[in-house]
Amino acid sequence: MSTAQLLADDPVWLILVKVVGIFAFLVVMTLFMINWERKVVARMQQRPGPNRVGPGGWLQSLADGLKLAFKEDIRPVLADKWVFFLAPVISCIPAFVAFSVIPLGGEVSIFGETTALQLVDLPVGVLVVLACSSLGVYGIVLSGWASGSPYPLLGALRSAAQVISYEIAMGLSIVAVVMSSHSLSTADIVGTQSGTILWGALPAWNAILLPVSFVIYVISMVGETNRAPFDLPEAESELVGGFHTEYSSLKFALFFLAEYVNMVTVSALATTLFLGGWQFPFVGVDHFLNSGWWGLLWFVIKTLGFLFLFIWLRGTLPRLRYDQFMRLGWKFLVPIALFWFVAVAFTRYLSQEKQAGNTSTGVLLAVFGVVLAVILLIAFLLPDKRDQRDPHAVPVTGGGFPVPPLDLQVPKSPPRRQVPVAQLPSTGERAAAPAAVTASAKEAGDGDA
Repeated sequence: MSTAQLLADDPVWLILVKVVGIFAFLVVMTLFMINWERKVVARMQQRPGPNRVGPGGWLQSLADGLKLAFKEDIRPVLADKWVFFLAPVISCIPAFVAFSVIPLGGEVSIFGETTALQLVDLPVGVLVVLACSSLGVYGIVLSGWASGSPYPLLGALRSAAQVISYEIAMGLSIVAVVMSSHSLSTADIVGTQSGTILWGALPAWNAILLPVSFVIYVISMVGETNRAPFDLPEAESELVGGFHTEYSSLKFALFFLAEYVNMVTVSALATTLFLGGWQFPFVGVDHFLNSGWWGLLWFVIKTLGFLFLFIWLRGTLPRLRYDQFMRLGWKFLVPIALFWFVAVAFTRYLSQEKQAGNTSTGVLLAVFGVVLAVILLIAFLLPDKRDQRDPHAVPVTGGGFPVPPLDLQVPKSPPRRQVPVAQLPSTGERAAAPAAVTASAKEAGDGDA
């Protein structure tokens, strides 16, 4: 029985149990992720980190959440009341909905009812995740616009442009996985990654079979979630706090929750698409390590590996400029993803033609045409040769003003000017004007009494 047929027989109470379970799992993962990130970054920076609230400080994120709930809810005077209220809700809900199509495990028994650890298995499950991530952009844009302040608006526009840009590269990287798996269902994609390759030396994961797609997806998921080093839309030095600058109390907590739930979602999707999902490597589906609740354990471990990558990047790499990561998305990731998509499609076509025995002159001409197109594409993508500049020319700024040289030396201070001392009057003049002489002596002195 397939996963879709197994889920179709779920009673209503079991569906509600799964909904509550997924919601609790994401909230707990958010609380754990916040504290784990603070502890790991503190260890990288050789400081203790949170160690006061709870055993080992592991209840610090829960205390911070309760503190946010009791803070004063402030709304700016110029803010749009209803849009200002709905924006964090719009950002938070799609982050939870996207997790509904992620398979957390195989076939299990819950209160005597046989089911799969997945809420719903749709034929277009991958598209549901991409659609939910697209809807989250509306919450970002509306929050910046409804705040009635220019700085949140600038942060919202930056964040929206960044999310949309990296979502294109992410979608193109997923296309190769869909072509390899012949399905948009997340459960089917996990099923096609069972087994091994190279005589049992490596698992049949898409991260190994499609390495370019895997690298592009990992970079794109960091850029799409506005995480370091792609977190300039929230740069403190320029935009205070980004699109949620004017938010406080529970509204800010919803944005905080949406960011970390999105991190968990894209990490879970990466596990599903590229690391075999909930399956243990090197063993078959019928093995006891892939039976029952074991799959949930392997799924959580793989997801935590991607979440640790988020933390590692934040504690290691500096923040990029806005033009740098936009150039990375549009000029590097998107062209490479397009080229890789064409290469995978052409390779699969040749493989099918070889199996059918239809290799002919037309196929060879097609190969030549594709190679020629790739060469032309690479030629167009290469940067133009820069103009030769005179090394002795005076550099100027965009406004035409000369730029001081980098090896400019500050001249030494001139010697102190010697003030000539006035000639003292004669004895007769000194007796005639004693008060003036006294004043001149005081002025010429060093101020001592």
